[in-house]
Amino acid sequence: MGSLSSPRGFLLVLLGLCAVAGPCSALPLPPPLMLHESFAGKSEFRTINRRPLESCFNPSPYLSIDVSTGGPLPDEAFINVTVGGVFRPDGSHWVAMITPSNSSVSGCPLSGVNYVETGDLAKLPLLCHYPVKAQLVKSDPNYLGCKKAACQKRDASGACKVRTCGATLTFHLINFRTDVEFVFFAGGFQTPCVLKRSGVLRFANPAKPLSGHLSSTDSSATSMKLTWVSGDGRPQQVQYAGGSRSATSVATTFTQKDMCSVPVLPSPAKDFGWHDPGYIHSAVMTGLQPSQSYDYRYGSDSVGWSDTAKFRTPPAAGSDEVSFVIYGDMGKAPLDPSVEHYIQPGSISVTRAVAKEMQTGKVDSIFHIGDISYATGFLVEWDFFLHLIRPIASQAAYMTAIGNHERDYAGSRSVYVTPDSGGECGVAYESYFPMPAAGKDKPWYSIEQGSVHFLVMSTEHPWHRPMYSSNLGIPTSVDPNFVDSVEPLLLKNKVDLVFFGHVHNYERTCAVYQGDCRCMPRKDVNGIDTYDNSNYTAPVHAIVGAGGFKLDGFSIIRQSWSISRISEFGYARVHATKTDVLVQFVSSSTMEIRDQFRIVKGGR
Repeated sequence: MGSLSSPRGFLLVLLGLCAVAGPCSALPLPPPLMLHESFAGKSEFRTINRRPLESCFNPSPYLSIDVSTGGPLPDEAFINVTVGGVFRPDGSHWVAMITPSNSSVSGCPLSGVNYVETGDLAKLPLLCHYPVKAQLVKSDPNYLGCKKAACQKRDASGACKVRTCGATLTFHLINFRTDVEFVFFAGGFQTPCVLKRSGVLRFANPAKPLSGHLSSTDSSATSMKLTWVSGDGRPQQVQYAGGSRSATSVATTFTQKDMCSVPVLPSPAKDFGWHDPGYIHSAVMTGLQPSQSYDYRYGSDSVGWSDTAKFRTPPAAGSDEVSFVIYGDMGKAPLDPSVEHYIQPGSISVTRAVAKEMQTGKVDSIFHIGDISYATGFLVEWDFFLHLIRPIASQAAYMTAIGNHERDYAGSRSVYVTPDSGGECGVAYESYFPMPAAGKDKPWYSIEQGSVHFLVMSTEHPWHRPMYSSNLGIPTSVDPNFVDSVEPLLLKNKVDLVFFGHVHNYERTCAVYQGDCRCMPRKDVNGIDTYDNSNYTAPVHAIVGAGGFKLDGFSIIRQSWSISRISEFGYARVHATKTDVLVQFVSSSTMEIRDQFRIVKGGR
């Protein structure tokens, strides 16, 4: 782990399902060839699992499915999909967004195993390849009552002889590069059969550079790394500082062969949930000044350019103050009524609330400590997650730590052999979020900003879970081996504050060591709990895993070390000077401060 000591200010340790804060650099992969051809592989298991019947028996000859694109697909749109020509509307009818368009739409009854193994117990479509989105047609309230009727045939008198029904659904679409088809099904999610297909739809520019997000490279704050995705693997550029400077990208990618699996049942990432990631570009902007704003754009003349955006560098190590936001366990949720794999209900409210924080100009960095996208082997979900965080991650350093849902799988060498990553085994995460780490699958790093030394540490290598939590999870939320191994180091090196994710709530402790409160906070003149670390006793622990995933509750029995417990979606807002750290847990739905505390040392 290295030394945790800090020459000045405060030392914070961040543990998500991978988190702790110190400096290093990432290793680029060799440049790939240009332009992938995307396809969905089919394993022997899929062949055995496949239903022989694809089309529904005796469908209406008038069936239609129309998509309101008016041309090639844009980079983002809410599009209307209208089905018509239905004789008898049924509650089991549904529409799926399929990508790529040549993916199998046969029913595979055992595909539910792919959802369940990653922890998603929702009832989702059992096709042979994962549909990106799906909606029941009855979500249009006019469908079952046939309030959108059309006459298909009239008799000699002009009276309607054949009457059919229809419905319109709205889908949120982003540019994930591969072509798309909308498919109208009967039989529900469990026993699907095809009624009608829309035909192939393609994006206007599948090579478009998108989803730019920033990260710090070291403690000097004189350089920033920008990472983005594109369907083109040729070098691109980031132009910044009014276009006066530029940096050339290095492109990486990964394939199905890089995903983990087991012989009997292919992992979602290896088969059912695979989606071509295109190319992940990274470029380092140098010659910057700390705490300064710069404009930038990225791309090339051949594939197009992003819109111009603006970011601000964080303060350099040793400067007087720093402000940051921290949370864990976010994921994503659809912006339409669709069902998708692993929806995290609080993710939208948290990203929107953090975006409001960004508008104040008082956020120097964002720390997302573990369980990032919850794609868990359904690779297209990474594109939707990157799209979700783009408004915030494009403005300030978005520093991350790996979690169990990014790494754990058989053969990943995690301490617990769980299928939580769906076969990604950290490959997708390390490609999309190149942190200043020591190397591949070594996701520890430290960095200093202002008066704070951050040590970002993986609790998957080889430990798991926080040290203190009142959540009664199965398996338990606390790993005693982790506590025995690392807690003495925190005390020895006088770590002031430790942040954790993994448990999906907010909880704060006293200054605690080996379960004993070494120091209780006292109220300051403003009524804020204050820990005086002028005479250091032990670290304060705070769980901030309320970033989006379904919330966890608490044990009825309250331990003596538990000071504050809140089960609401939100994040921690932190401001630190050389003598004072103020931490506020903010509810994302109301923007209200639900808990706050200070740690002081030296002056007040």
